[in-house]
Amino acid sequence: MCCFLMVLAFFGPRLAILVLWLTAQGRVMMNLAFQGWLLPLLGFLFLPWTTLTYVLVYGLNGIVGFDWVWLGLAVLLDLATHSGHASRRRSIPWYPSSAP
Repeated sequence: MCCFLMVLAFFGPRLAILVLWLTAQGRVMMNLAFQGWLLPLLGFLFLPWTTLTYVLVYGLNGIVGFDWVWLGLAVLLDLATHSGHASRRRSIPWYPSSAP
């Protein structure tokens, strides 16, 4: 299961979250990590790497020790993904220079 999730993570974190949620063990992991449905949905939309990492490192004791390092790296990866999309958007021909 873990190797399968790692392969899916290379195809995209949203696909990995979706497949994780569709499996029985993955749904248990999601329910253990999150109490409701709103926070995972927002994470799926805006911070997919962080959401996927949070579900994978969350254990019976919660987030402890080195897990915070993994979550920090996932947040940085999400920020890098968003900033990379913004810089590529500015390189589109005829993109207005005054647009954000």
